[in-house]
Amino acid sequence: MAKKVLIVYAHQSAGSFSAAAKAAAVEVLTAQGNTVEVSDLYAMKFKATATAEDITGEIKNAEHFCYAEETKLAWEAGKLSADITEEQRKLTEADLIIFQFPMYWFTVPAIMKGWIDRVLTLGFAYSQEKRYTQGIFKDKKAMLSFTTGSHESMFSANGINGDMNVTLWPLQNGILHYCGFQVLAPQVFWAPSHAPAEARSTMLETWRTRLQGLLEEEPLSFTPMDCFDGEKGFQLKPEVHEKHATNQFGLTVGIHLGKPLPPNNQMKAGV
Repeated sequence: MAKKVLIVYAHQSAGSFSAAAKAAAVEVLTAQGNTVEVSDLYAMKFKATATAEDITGEIKNAEHFCYAEETKLAWEAGKLSADITEEQRKLTEADLIIFQFPMYWFTVPAIMKGWIDRVLTLGFAYSQEKRYTQGIFKDKKAMLSFTTGSHESMFSANGINGDMNVTLWPLQNGILHYCGFQVLAPQVFWAPSHAPAEARSTMLETWRTRLQGLLEEEPLSFTPMDCFDGEKGFQLKPEVHEKHATNQFGLTVGIHLGKPLPPNNQMKAGV
């Protein structure tokens, strides 16, 4: 069955490796009969700052402006700015969202962080009751596809940059999984700017091969929300803690129980 895919893309150059990765995704997924829409953030001159200008109606409390609360009210009243409303429409219609970007300072570029801050508004993308495995987007899939400036060895458990699984936890758990998305394993293009042309071509072919079955992939594993006690500060329930007490590894990168981190928890599904 044909699906709808949204690619949120952030790179300034049409000649970049990121552009080639984005183009490969559009080509392969479209050839399968899927509908692919691209939000080219730099080309759109997408506003990265979350401000009162994002609301077209009156501000409830201008003196003590709270972006989350004010945009929730504006979303409910249909008074968010046109650029946010359009991106929320794309997201609502999509079955899969791919974030394609070069990693900047161990995270997404500022313009993409602005998309996240402004589009994933309170009420639309999450609420106190609807988050994580009970989140609003639990029937959608999302993934990160990105290039690094450093070699893979530098992002290892023994590498100078630290374990990539740890680097990805705030993005994949704190943003995507928080909103309920089923998070697919990331597609990491290791240091293409330092790789010869043949190696870069191989990276793209590997991506093209993965794209053939991407929509059927199983997501990464996260600890279900019902394993936590909401009346006790959302701590892991004693019975869950006890169940995993003798395990060699923690549950996830973040909920590690003081144990060694589970290998590749944020890099591969089924581990």
